Amino acid sequence: MESIEVLLDPARAFLYQIAAFLPRLALAAVVLLVGYLLARALRFGLVKGLRAVNLHIVTQRSGMDGFLQRGGTSSDTVDLLGRLAYWVVILAALIVAFNSLGAAYVTELLGRVMLFVPRVVVGLLILAFGMYFARFVGTSVTAYTRSIGIRDADSLGRLARYAITAFVVIIALDQLDIGGVIVRHAFLILLGGIVLAFALAFGLGGKDWAAARLEQWWPTPGRSRHDIDDS
Repeated sequence: MESIEVLLDPARAFLYQIAAFLPRLALAAVVLLVGYLLARALRFGLVKGLRAVNLHIVTQRSGMDGFLQRGGTSSDTVDLLGRLAYWVVILAALIVAFNSLGAAYVTELLGRVMLFVPRVVVGLLILAFGMYFARFVGTSVTAYTRSIGIRDADSLGRLARYAITAFVVIIALDQLDIGGVIVRHAFLILLGGIVLAFALAFGLGGKDWAAARLEQWWPTPGRSRHDIDDS
């Protein structure tokens, strides 16, 4: 009889563990179901709200939607933001569910991933508005340089747009904590090289034009502005 009791003790302990685990498993399943429903509702409401404030127009004009479509996806930036919000809620539900099951390591890993997702959202918003502003500045520079008769107005507009876009990308990468100091230093070195190249090009190839402009703005003594214009 005692031998039978000894054999039944592990089975009883196993059944006790299952009985204690089942309520926690049921709670985790309920949390996941509620989280899934909330995630879908949040995604639907967020996408509708962002489209109501015309954020999709900003992302379309900034070029981000075209970049995503060239990458093989049919979604735009607003849909991507909706998906990120969806996964934030799903990750929160998974954290609560695994925490109720006592899986501390999984909970810690999911917590780190969840903290990274808001950075991605902020980075996407920075890219959207920054690239929209870059395109606006590039168009303005092109229009202004054409109006005053400067050649290569299109090149100057593209240069202004690319410079602002590069600066915006650096800010977005810094928000994501990618690259850090190395990326910033590389950008500053590249920007300094471009500025130096343009300065040398202007100094070597545009010295006559610059001298004429300076003479027109600040004539030498004994020479009138009318004589300069006639010349």
